[in-house]
Amino acid sequence: MALPLERSGFPVLYVAQTALELGFQYALVAMALFLSYRVLDIADMTTDGCFVLGCAVSVTLTAAGHPFLAIPAAMLAGACAGFVTAFLQTKLGVPSILAGIITNTGLYTINLMAMGWKANQSLLKQDTIFTLFRSTGIGGDWYAIILSGGITVLMGVLLVLFLNTRLGLSIRATGDNRDMVRASSINPTFTITIGLCLANALTGLSGAVVGQAQKTADINGGTGIVVIGLACLIIGETIVGRGAMFRGAIAVILGSILYRFIYAIVLYTKVVPVDCLKLVTAIVVGLAIAMPTLKQWAALQNRKRRAMAARKGAR
Repeated sequence: MALPLERSGFPVLYVAQTALELGFQYALVAMALFLSYRVLDIADMTTDGCFVLGCAVSVTLTAAGHPFLAIPAAMLAGACAGFVTAFLQTKLGVPSILAGIITNTGLYTINLMAMGWKANQSLLKQDTIFTLFRSTGIGGDWYAIILSGGITVLMGVLLVLFLNTRLGLSIRATGDNRDMVRASSINPTFTITIGLCLANALTGLSGAVVGQAQKTADINGGTGIVVIGLACLIIGETIVGRGAMFRGAIAVILGSILYRFIYAIVLYTKVVPVDCLKLVTAIVVGLAIAMPTLKQWAALQNRKRRAMAARKGAR
């Protein structure tokens, strides 16, 4: 998305502005994965299709003249996608990964329907929440960052507050030990359903905000979003650490911003070919997730070398 600063001869400032804006917008996906992957311990593969669903619903309603209504509508659509995944998993006994894949596959047709059976939809001269916010004069050229950051921070605060309620604590307990939760007379089916609905509502919100910011929705716009979200989550947790829910919310926002800064710098400096960026991201995410196993393997090899050295010394 072209910005005035790019044409004004401030490429560094333009890179920073773009990275902050996209970092806040995509942090909502990382926040959703934090809820499903970290809190509920479920690998939810609905993310890619749900992101496009939120984007499609938002752009379609905005084109009809309802930019503000488009935001809760996209969240509701995302929650419905999460409900389908949860139903497949909890009621029909479909494994969590397969449930997400099945829902994600079905969402392709749903997304086409939401965009009027077109592969893409654009907003040429339609008002969006961003153009309306810019008209207020708040923030100047940084209006998009202020609005995106405000939405993301608000959702982060609400998520932390929710996870510290009785229902939120039940969801956290479900992710830790489902058998214990069931023995405590808490229905894990209900907590999993609520958790996945909330996670996919956040993903739909991210798609809605991105769609209105970029004034377009594309049927393939969600490809690789789950990997990018995991990368943001892991980068943030590496810096901030894991622990309380508040720390987790800060980690996903910070991680998303840092990822977008790295992404923007790589694009600007051309250190890595653009076509290889997703491969590099996938490798980083894979290594980060496998890091505990790699550390255990390295420690085991170190102990074996020490034991061999000790036996040789004894001889």
